[in-house]
Amino acid sequence: MKFFPHFIALLSLVFCLGLGASFAKPSSGDEWRPIDKGELESTTPVVDKDADAEVIFWEARVVDEIQEGVETAFPRTVISHYLRIKIFNDRGKESQSKIDIPYETSVEIKDLAARTIKPDGTIIELQKKDFFDRTIVKQGGNKIKAKSFAMPNVEAGAIIEYRYREVRNNTLSFYERLDFQREIPVRNVKYSMKPLAIPGFGFQMRPFNGRIQNDFDKKSETFSFWMSNVPAFHEEPKMPPEYEVRPYLLVFYATAEDTERQGALYWAGLGKRVYDDYKAAFKVRDDIREAATGAVGNATSDDDKLQKLLDFVRTKIKNANRDTAGFTDAERAKLKENKTPTDTLKRGVGTGKDISLLFGAMAASLGFDVRVVRVGNRRESFFNPGLTIPFFISSYDIAVKVGADWHVIDPGSSYVPMGMLLWQEEAQQALLTDPKESTFIKTPLTPPEKSGEKRTAKLKLSEDGTLEGDINVEYSGQLDIEMKNLNDDDSPSQREQNLRDKIKRQMSTAELSDIKIWNVTDQVKHFTYSYHVRVPGYGQRTGKRLFLQPAFFEHGIEPLFSSNSRKFAIYFHYPWSEHDEVWIELPSGFTLDSPDAPHPFGAGGISEYKVAIGVTADAKTLRYKRDFFFGGGGNIMFPETSYPALKQLFDAVHEEDNHTLTLKIN
Repeated sequence: MKFFPHFIALLSLVFCLGLGASFAKPSSGDEWRPIDKGELESTTPVVDKDADAEVIFWEARVVDEIQEGVETAFPRTVISHYLRIKIFNDRGKESQSKIDIPYETSVEIKDLAARTIKPDGTIIELQKKDFFDRTIVKQGGNKIKAKSFAMPNVEAGAIIEYRYREVRNNTLSFYERLDFQREIPVRNVKYSMKPLAIPGFGFQMRPFNGRIQNDFDKKSETFSFWMSNVPAFHEEPKMPPEYEVRPYLLVFYATAEDTERQGALYWAGLGKRVYDDYKAAFKVRDDIREAATGAVGNATSDDDKLQKLLDFVRTKIKNANRDTAGFTDAERAKLKENKTPTDTLKRGVGTGKDISLLFGAMAASLGFDVRVVRVGNRRESFFNPGLTIPFFISSYDIAVKVGADWHVIDPGSSYVPMGMLLWQEEAQQALLTDPKESTFIKTPLTPPEKSGEKRTAKLKLSEDGTLEGDINVEYSGQLDIEMKNLNDDDSPSQREQNLRDKIKRQMSTAELSDIKIWNVTDQVKHFTYSYHVRVPGYGQRTGKRLFLQPAFFEHGIEPLFSSNSRKFAIYFHYPWSEHDEVWIELPSGFTLDSPDAPHPFGAGGISEYKVAIGVTADAKTLRYKRDFFFGGGGNIMFPETSYPALKQLFDAVHEEDNHTLTLKIN
């Protein structure tokens, strides 16, 4: 949940003054532009001589406006995009034939049009039926919606272009990120923007990670921002958040007070404002105290009381933010706004923010000191208190004082247990709000042993190399949270298909049956799945010998780091651990030929890898046990200079995971 100081006041002022009503529908991208003959005939990239495709131009117009609705007016930001791309070879054809335009739930993609211009000048334009919505999973595991389409008749020498409007309703360019880099080189990218003139608020811009030029035209009162010859952005495994490495411009409106205060003085002022905003929510009321007293029951310790309160707000209040709540978009739009925790308690439904505030109010009614804390989101970028922009600590949690310590709790995130936060909010500086002396506190980082993947396999190997048996996998900690968030809005059949696809990527001949997936939306029990598997050809038969990889769960997994070079720092989202136990009944007449095991190794307290291999007393069953962890001591971020050592470590893990045993006929 985002929170920006003065945003409600800004919108109220805009409504009162009627600002923006004169803006017409954005004209940028309404019509196709003529194709330059030289562009169509060109065969050489401009930005990167080895490029397979290149953006000729990418232009966008940003408009803040007040849109007249049926019953009332509402603010919105509209960004009109127009891109023209040159295809140089078959690799460019392959990479640019399918287009995804990612967008957030609150965003609409409108007026989408696309066309291909073949080298001979023939034009093929897409129809409305050619565009569709789908869900994509980005690096890092987060799901996002995308408007998708396939470009027709793309070939080397062709030009493709598309245009669309990105509509953000009920908001203005209040901390809007404008991107300047794509996955292919860009010759020219340019944004234009005419900010609203709002009394008491000034238009601000902050460039990050690149030299973004700007100009202001006094006559039209329009800003222009541009970059030229922008190289392609290439993702690397385990890299920092995108907005730590990609160039972008942050645009927003701010008061003079916000721009003049700096450092600790600024954060103290923000902390006081946030404290005042939520002070009334934590005022003790009889109905809240009665509910809290009933919820904690006979719990005596502070930790037990808080756990009982957390269980109460998560089970008694339906979280309207989540798809699992069962609301349609229309039903969700009709839900009444909860103005107080009492409203949330009475109605039994609320947003994640409502649930968090109810938890805080119930804790306060029992005598706990309760505050709202603002915390960064390191999924997007790293928070630096030296940069006094509240956008970078726009997430919120509840802090409760237990003894001398502040415990930061996230009641509004359904699957996060007490003592943990969402991974992107852990190991972060959090602003503890106070009427006088707001301070920063560090949120804890969950250690590897609490975020684990426990995998068990009971298998039987046939003499032809077929492996068959039953699998059980259980997740805990951050892995559990991640798996639930990835699966909870999928249908049961889609979850099963996702699992099949995952295993098939590792073992193409695998056949899965009797799939069971438990605790997908359970707020306490761990996400778990089991299945029966049959893998023909898992063991390799050569004459009288069978060669077997006992690390079943690592079979077919590619090395984590394949490149010998590295541009960006190495960043793991959180520490984790893996615990595997594999039992394999050997085929009749075969015995294990010297069951040697990989040697254990580690990296100080950061990581450790251990494997034990043995056979049962009757020599009929192989037992393989594997334990691995990474991120000990809170080590999850490493400079690019550490890449060779990290690559060596994970290459060693990969090599030992592919350790092969030999079975021979007696």
